[in-house]
Amino acid sequence: MRSVIAYLSYSGNTKEVAEMIETRLRADGMAVDMHRIGIDSPIDGGLYDIVFIGTFTWDMGSTPDEVKDFVIELGYKPDHVAVFGTGDTQFGGDKLFCRAVSKLEKFYESKWKSLKIEQSPRGSQEQLVETWLEGVLHDVKACS
Repeated sequence: MRSVIAYLSYSGNTKEVAEMIETRLRADGMAVDMHRIGIDSPIDGGLYDIVFIGTFTWDMGSTPDEVKDFVIELGYKPDHVAVFGTGDTQFGGDKLFCRAVSKLEKFYESKWKSLKIEQSPRGSQEQLVETWLEGVLHDVKACS
């Protein structure tokens, strides 16, 4: 099985989640490509069994422009997209927390509930990443 983890990270929090996902996927024997949104060349999502998209939420609930550009570059809506991201409830409370993540989940009509992490995935939130990923991988493996 082949996967890509496409992510945008300014503070390093979303990158940290992406790397945790990468480590687990590789441990499960999956081929993994890492894609830095806004930096790396465009990808062909059709080459992958699953596409992970990671983002932070920007400017009072907005999706970063680089992520919007990535969605356009991808060029279609694959049905195998899992969305994750990081946010901070101190900027807008629960209403705006990881709103960009929710928007992407809805846009892609993802089969999986998105993963939302408050700032860094360290500590107790590491288990949130693991539990979410177990659910996604269970479904992916069942379909292959």
